[in-house]
Amino acid sequence: MPVSAFVFPGQGSQVVGMGRDLAAAFAPAREVFEEVDETLKQKLSKLMFEGPAEELTLTANTQPALMAVSLAVLRVMEREGGFSLPQKAVVVAGHSLGEYSALAAAGSFTASAAASLLRRRGEAMQHAVPSGEGAMAALIGVEFADAQAICEEAAPVPDSDPPRREVIDPANDNGGGQVVISGHRAAVDRAVEIARARGIRRAMLLPVSAPFHCSLMAPAAEVMAEALEQAPPARPVVPVIANVSAAKATEPDEIRSLLVRQCTATVRWRESVEYMIGLGVDHFVELGAGKVLSGLIRRIAPGAATISAGTPAEIEAALKSL
Repeated sequence: MPVSAFVFPGQGSQVVGMGRDLAAAFAPAREVFEEVDETLKQKLSKLMFEGPAEELTLTANTQPALMAVSLAVLRVMEREGGFSLPQKAVVVAGHSLGEYSALAAAGSFTASAAASLLRRRGEAMQHAVPSGEGAMAALIGVEFADAQAICEEAAPVPDSDPPRREVIDPANDNGGGQVVISGHRAAVDRAVEIARARGIRRAMLLPVSAPFHCSLMAPAAEVMAEALEQAPPARPVVPVIANVSAAKATEPDEIRSLLVRQCTATVRWRESVEYMIGLGVDHFVELGAGKVLSGLIRRIAPGAATISAGTPAEIEAALKSL
């Protein structure tokens, strides 16, 4: 029997049309989409199925939309395939917003509560930094310590008097030599130049609307502290691997604190996968849109089996693999 972890994708996995086949084929999926639509008082499902892409990629839409697809897949597996997460999963984990999906899958949040929290999170992240002042970039072919050193070198503002530093932090340690950095736009531009000068294989700005997972997101963290006070998590039925700690979290107060810190902290995905491997996990199932996490996991842990479940055919294959 495989030792399985279930993982949930984050921003960047969205695509117009996601969830449409699920809704057409399965009543449990339609129920999830309808619940999210009703909670948000928006036809988010129509936006997911039909676009336009420009609206779907708005952070406040992307975050609850990706969660809805992940939970729809899980509900189909439970209702149509007799699947039980507590029986099959050693742990669950999610990348950034995917941590909320993982917690909802494990019963810490209802679909409605997760949708509301992610809408507030998306809006708070978008509004934390004025448009154009922040940026993110991906460094490919770099170790995390080297990315940290590049950020440290890029932070000082050249020729500033008195000396001044701008924010630039490692935002995502994705593994496989991929680190995303985040902060003030000018600092990120300097970091990209430094990385290229050092011969880093690839350094490129990302088409994002805000600098996520850096200290500039402190206003968003304050919003989420209040939101999670009003809608606190319950104890999950399966331990969740937190982005901030790259370790198990099961206590509701700890989970709440980690989710607040997650706004400004590095997503420690590489370490999270390594931690899960250390627990004996040899089979990762990605629930939701796309195959981004499966690709990252294969680079971090080449010996582990990965499978993505986001369409009716993929769900059938995933259930057989379990």
